Amino acid sequence: MDNPLVAEKSGGSFEQNVVASDPLEAETQGGIEQREIAEESPSISDPTLPQVSRDVDRFLSNLGLHDDKSDPPEVSDSVEVFCKLVETMIGNYDSGDVSARFGQVPEEDTTFLESVVRVSKLMNVLRGFPVGSPAGEMYERSGSVLQRAMSFVEDEFRTLLEDSKSHIPESKSLKTKHPSFNSKEDHDRCALPESEPTSDEDYPAYSPEVVAGMKKIATAMISAGYETECCQVFSISRRNAFKEEVNKQGINSFSNDDLQKMQWDTLEGEIAAWIKVVKKCSHVLFPGERGLAESVFEGHPAIISSQFSNLARAAVIHFLSFAEAVAMTKRSAEKLFKFLDMYETLRDLIPAISSPNSDDRCHELKSETMTAGSRLGEAAVSIFCDLENSIKSDVSKTPVPNGAVHPLTSYTMNYLNYACEYKDTMEEVFRQHQRIERNDEAGSDAENDRSRQNNARPPPARLSPFAAQLTTVMDLLDANMDTKSKLYKDMSLRYIFLMNNGRYILQKMKGSSEIQKVMGDTWCRKRSSDLRQYHQNYKRETWSKVLQCLKDEGLQVNGKVIKPVLKERFKTFNALFDEIHKTQSTWVVKDEQLRSELRVSISAVMIPAYRSFLARFSQYLDPGRQTEKYIKYQPEDIETTIDDLFDGNPMSMARKRT
Repeated sequence: MDNPLVAEKSGGSFEQNVVASDPLEAETQGGIEQREIAEESPSISDPTLPQVSRDVDRFLSNLGLHDDKSDPPEVSDSVEVFCKLVETMIGNYDSGDVSARFGQVPEEDTTFLESVVRVSKLMNVLRGFPVGSPAGEMYERSGSVLQRAMSFVEDEFRTLLEDSKSHIPESKSLKTKHPSFNSKEDHDRCALPESEPTSDEDYPAYSPEVVAGMKKIATAMISAGYETECCQVFSISRRNAFKEEVNKQGINSFSNDDLQKMQWDTLEGEIAAWIKVVKKCSHVLFPGERGLAESVFEGHPAIISSQFSNLARAAVIHFLSFAEAVAMTKRSAEKLFKFLDMYETLRDLIPAISSPNSDDRCHELKSETMTAGSRLGEAAVSIFCDLENSIKSDVSKTPVPNGAVHPLTSYTMNYLNYACEYKDTMEEVFRQHQRIERNDEAGSDAENDRSRQNNARPPPARLSPFAAQLTTVMDLLDANMDTKSKLYKDMSLRYIFLMNNGRYILQKMKGSSEIQKVMGDTWCRKRSSDLRQYHQNYKRETWSKVLQCLKDEGLQVNGKVIKPVLKERFKTFNALFDEIHKTQSTWVVKDEQLRSELRVSISAVMIPAYRSFLARFSQYLDPGRQTEKYIKYQPEDIETTIDDLFDGNPMSMARKRT
């Protein structure tokens, strides 16, 4: 005779084989059967239940020593009583009484589940005895009871999983260091607020009591041999709940071709949505799902790992497909920071999908995630290194008006500041890139290696790969600005240009602790020294001729002042000073501190020299018209006029004359 329990399970359902044609009749018959069982059998609280359970345990122990299946033993009456008790428990749960439902009295639930496991043990020890024998009949009887119990328990397990579906609040704003970098604008540093989602959000939203109930049911089903059914119910329910949470984040699906053709503004929005949902999974959803599986299937690490990997795999593969497609899009400078955000997001995903107890599928996911991250890292390195080409290709022959900061300087320094806010990540991707390059070079012949080394500028010693690349960019920018300074015919303006750009670079360096760490104090001191030298060169080129007019040489013969020479000296001074004021008041020194330093240093040499010259020689000019004609400035006028310099205002001279 076939085992009816096995036949039921192979059909994939715990429903009864016989179904009444009339639903009302079926319901009535079911109610009568339950009342009959309840009348004939002791209740769940009957004090005989513990005794009957002990009798069954002794029967199981004794039967375990009975190896001869051809000689069936007598079956204790306690076994039938026990089966009726279990059916009574099920009947009470199904009675419709709210107070008697599963989960209302945890102690009774525990007793019931322990009894179900005991029925399963009965089936196992009674299996194999001849059909028709008392042992064989009790095998069929216990199988029928176990089937009914498992059908009920499975429904309760599903109810616990689905009636307490998790609903979690919207995540806090996720960490985004910057919007994309617009190469057409001069961005100043403007970091956005940062906030990381926390892993302690209420997901999944099951109470501790519900989780404890799930664990009891799962333990009973697994012990009773219904592991597959238990895992299937759990997997389907949690997969649906997880999918619902992911869909709430608004992530879209695109083909590779769609992403390649997508405009950057649109793609940037999709990347932001992708980052949001992946971070949500990393910090909330995946830890929540793993934690739930660990609680429900405690003591079964293989089941925990299998449940989690089955749930996570589809989502992770979808995330990685998007990341790899984005990494293959056309590279441009403004994409660097979104690529780095994506790289960091995948890096943070790895601990959420892997653990020491993970199965092979989770290890595969980890490997695939690292590969996708590596591709984004390589793309980021390529974009950053292309900054070299951008600087080299900027060979404009038109000088920036009035010696102002060159757009290439402001763009490059702001770009580097943004990049250095990702310093640790940039260091990481550059180290990975260096390892890849070394592996590639290992297969090249020595001649090619020597050729590369001869053509490439060697990086400074003991610098990290990223720091070396940053130093290369700064050196290229210095060289480019030096070349552009030579476009100015006026040597003084050349030094103003170099001061403006040098000061801008230095201030950006000092304003970013990250870029300062990369470049180091020595580089900053060298930059400050260069600025001082430009300052001295400017003063020499601009004011040495003016100061020459205020010297005594050539004004006296035999101790007497030669008036015509003195008059010519005043005229020359006035002409030179007027020309400097007219020209350099239109020049631009945007940095207030540098502008002030220049004016103070000019005044420090000009005013004392002029005041002394005036005190010694003004008396040799006739009072009246002659004095007014040749002595155009008083010392305080010199100071006022110097304060007009570097304002970028051509009207200052006109105002002076009026």
